[in-house]
Amino acid sequence: MPETDQLDQLGTESPESALPGRRLAELAEQAMRCTVEACGAAATVTDSGPERPAAVTHPDLARLVSVQLRSGQGPISDAAAEGRTVDVTDLLRDERWPQYRAMALDAGVRSSVTLPFRRSGLTVTLSLFSFRPGALRNAPHGPVRALGNLAATCLARDRSYRAALTELDQLGNALRSRPIVDQACGIVMHVLGCDADSAFAVLRRVSQGTNRKLSEVAAGLVEARGRGLEKELLSLGNMAN
Repeated sequence: MPETDQLDQLGTESPESALPGRRLAELAEQAMRCTVEACGAAATVTDSGPERPAAVTHPDLARLVSVQLRSGQGPISDAAAEGRTVDVTDLLRDERWPQYRAMALDAGVRSSVTLPFRRSGLTVTLSLFSFRPGALRNAPHGPVRALGNLAATCLARDRSYRAALTELDQLGNALRSRPIVDQACGIVMHVLGCDADSAFAVLRRVSQGTNRKLSEVAAGLVEARGRGLEKELLSLGNMAN
């Protein structure tokens, strides 16, 4: 597949491709296809919180990725931490990461190259593997770098988009609950003869004390119209002052 076609396919928008795992799977598959010397590829996001998505082109490579993410030792960890390409020419001679090295040699992997791509606080790594030593020396200078750059940009954009949707949803909930909160504050102000700030402090105290959302507390108060709650409100009002 020509490089331009691969780049176009990787950047295509769809509900599935917006997911980090899908983006990474596309990156790994595309990178392996355009690198004749590679026997497999893996892509990861190493600093996305407790869940660190990863994708591999062959099940045997999942163990090699997992041991690095778990131990923090290996080409992926070094590339992500140092922001540089990590080239492993021959694992029979390279003893930097004993646990990863033993597992890779057991899988027949003799060499690898791992490229990091950083975008807006996000670090994506792309690793290529080969059964032959020194086979991937030129890989970082080929189309895989363009593929990695595009994938990192897409993933960073996806994360920003999801964060914006979450913020918009929270803002929408706050706006929808505002009239109810205002009504509840009015009831508290009437019962206690206090100002708006003091009334809101009472509602917030109830919310914290009952582990309920402020909007839920306000809705309950408005539904009851404050009836039967005078003593409780007076007590809370005195505590808030």
